[in-house]
Amino acid sequence: MYYKYVIVGAGLAGLTMAERIANILKERVLLIEKRGHIGGNIYDFYNEDGILIHKYGPHIFHTNDKEVYEYLSTFTKWNDFWHRVLSYVDGNLIPMPITVETINKLYHLNLSCEQVKDFLESKAISIPEIQTSKDVALSKVGEEIYQKFFENYTKKQWGIDPANIDTSVISRIPVRYNRDTRYFADKYQGMPKYGYTKMCESMASHPNIRILLQTDYKEILSDISYDTLIFTGPADEFYQYKFGALAYRSLKLEFETFDKESYQPAPVVNYPNDYDFTRITEYKKLTGQEHKKTTIGKEFPCAKGEPYYPFPTKECREQFALYQKEMEKETNVFFLGRLAEYRYYNMDAVVRSALNLFETKIKKGTK
Repeated sequence: MYYKYVIVGAGLAGLTMAERIANILKERVLLIEKRGHIGGNIYDFYNEDGILIHKYGPHIFHTNDKEVYEYLSTFTKWNDFWHRVLSYVDGNLIPMPITVETINKLYHLNLSCEQVKDFLESKAISIPEIQTSKDVALSKVGEEIYQKFFENYTKKQWGIDPANIDTSVISRIPVRYNRDTRYFADKYQGMPKYGYTKMCESMASHPNIRILLQTDYKEILSDISYDTLIFTGPADEFYQYKFGALAYRSLKLEFETFDKESYQPAPVVNYPNDYDFTRITEYKKLTGQEHKKTTIGKEFPCAKGEPYYPFPTKECREQFALYQKEMEKETNVFFLGRLAEYRYYNMDAVVRSALNLFETKIKKGTK
């Protein structure tokens, strides 16, 4: 069977490409997905108690990219949501990321914004060349706060010391000299009113899009003829692990439902120093759902399982560079998304990357 376009992976990257091809180019596209559902890791569903949960851990949409926000808004309405996180430190729940409120509550002080800036600058350690995530944290907040909030959390999350991890990991967490305790400061923030799965179903609703679920692309690709392949799966798998398997960090999630309306005071509570899990999410507090019961999810980072996070080390980047050289030789294959590009993408960045690829390559029919 012939399709001008074949896409491997029905996550947000693949769905964005399929929707653009079907709606803008008016071409038929085949979407191949190994899981039994579309949406990738943003997939959500109602559990047996009727509570909407995120199967692969919490996902909160936020962006400063107006075009991406408006694009996704054609497929969903939004519930306003400003994400707030608490961190369990020294027996207390402290606002995260680091803000004026964090410092005052942690040290039982009443400092002004300017005083907190001076306080953190006095704690910060001068590091001539920032090379690791540990360097980033120490240069911003000093040794004590680094140990309380970052060191053990990062060790649990990645299984290695922050001194061996790329600067990008802790650089993602802001330090603010104000009282803004929102986790994200982006202009556009929210949760899909009816859930991510409903949004994804709307993106895939065009009659030009055919979806094959629970299908391994390797088993059927030879039986399909196509002009262009868009691959959103792991790059090392595509090349049959020619340069070895790339390292990923995975998660084991444990869900529990309680016969009470609230479990914790915030949607997400981090546990940097206590317990084996890194955080607990209470999903009703993300989605705004009203229910007499509540469901939480505990996250246990692990080495094996579904690939969630590309491993942020120099050695892994160098290994992926070998695959990149192979990818650059392809004439009718495009690689897109977190797994194919081996980089950590927020949802908005995934959509932005897909829209850019569509406009610059697919729509123009060149590579």
